[in-house]
Amino acid sequence: MAQTLLRPSQAAQMLAVSRSTVYRWFWEGRLKGVKMNGGTVRILAESVKEKLDEAA
Repeated sequence: MAQTLLRPSQAAQMLAVSRSTVYRWFWEGRLKGVKMNGGTVRILAESVKEKLDEAA
């Protein structure tokens, strides 16, 4: 089953935080995602949803 991947800027917009916060949360393990070849980071949409549910 394919996971939806978001750009950090998309995740930041959905979470109403800065892009740098998304990167920090990714490196701290608070958001799940993947580091792609070439060093780009993508955040799992499911992880963003979980973060939004925590805040509700």
